Amino acid sequence: MLAELGLTGAGYAARLGDGAGAGFFADELVTPASVMKIQVALTVEIAIAAGELDGQARRSMLPESRTPGPVGMSLMRDEVSMSVRDLVVAMLTISDNVATDELLALIGVDQINATTRSLGMERTLITSNLQGMLDAVALECGFSTYAALAAHDPVTHGPPADAEFRRKIAASAVLDPMRGTRTTAAETVALLSAIWSDQAGQPQACAAVRELMARQLTHHRIATAFGPDVSVAAKSGGLLGVVRNEAGVVTFPDGAAYAVAVFTRTQPGTTTDPRLHDAAIGQLARTLIEHLRP
Repeated sequence: MLAELGLTGAGYAARLGDGAGAGFFADELVTPASVMKIQVALTVEIAIAAGELDGQARRSMLPESRTPGPVGMSLMRDEVSMSVRDLVVAMLTISDNVATDELLALIGVDQINATTRSLGMERTLITSNLQGMLDAVALECGFSTYAALAAHDPVTHGPPADAEFRRKIAASAVLDPMRGTRTTAAETVALLSAIWSDQAGQPQACAAVRELMARQLTHHRIATAFGPDVSVAAKSGGLLGVVRNEAGVVTFPDGAAYAVAVFTRTQPGTTTDPRLHDAAIGQLARTLIEHLRP
């Protein structure tokens, strides 16, 4: 399926409660994109539950210093003020990049990586915030900032052309899981399994992450492969037109639940219809889970 669409990928699913799993390239390093926001949310919620962080404390974000993104506060024109715990809501439900970087500044990348290491995720790592990641891509493409890259129009401004852009972006450190933020499908499923069993942190912290993942507004990946009687709590991720991912928990009417993670990447020189790409993620998730269903 992946080859037919010009994609590569990795995936893994496990039945909650007994650990039985099925996958492909499940231990290969992948670029998680916004799927990494799950561990950001978990670390913040653990700190709130422990009394180390005030969830109701307000954070203000000015328009000139906000991280770019396709939705949410990135599009707003005026100063935005929001509580810490509502930043988590924005991050998990609409994948708000501004909320994510504000939380990263508050809790620290090192603490988030310590959380995943404590859960045995030795190959999962966040290397920078989102603004730093985007600016790093821009530098490798010959621009001083991501804003300059985003403003470049090859027709008006000349080289580099779109094809050269895509080649440089795909080869950048940010999109290289050996150098940039990384995880594996198996470790992502292990993280979800720990959250759903209250083993990843305090029960209230795990419950907060589960509830918000169930409210994610993106329903066009894993959820497309299942009927309306099946519930999906998930976090999607995409980055610069190269990677497209989703990880979540699928629960059937009989109560059986499965954690699943699918990470995909467009092969160099190919263009895949995003709708087909999204549907493939759902179909791959369903195929993995069907291997585990009685």
